[in-house]
Amino acid sequence: MTTSSDQAQSRAADPQAIEEDLRTFLEVRTKNPIEPDDDLAAAGVSSLFVMELVTYMEGTYGIVIAGPDLMMENFRTVRAMVTLVGRLLDTGPGAPGDH
Repeated sequence: MTTSSDQAQSRAADPQAIEEDLRTFLEVRTKNPIEPDDDLAAAGVSSLFVMELVTYMEGTYGIVIAGPDLMMENFRTVRAMVTLVGRLLDTGPGAPGDH
């Protein structure tokens, strides 16, 4: 039996789903279309907005973004955020190789 938690976890591990979710979040917030490689800093995304993104990403994907992962470079494009989420999902608690 597949639970909604299982479905959410499966969706969170799918890079295309992550990209779609992040683009939708950004488009709703900025009221502008966002492409995966658009430079969000050049589009005026502030560091305060990045903190809102961090909160959204942590809550949505069950990850913790801290320390060196908080570099603006990780939030410059949707593609960079997808890579960050994927890496943190792979290395988070309970991930393969976690002891």
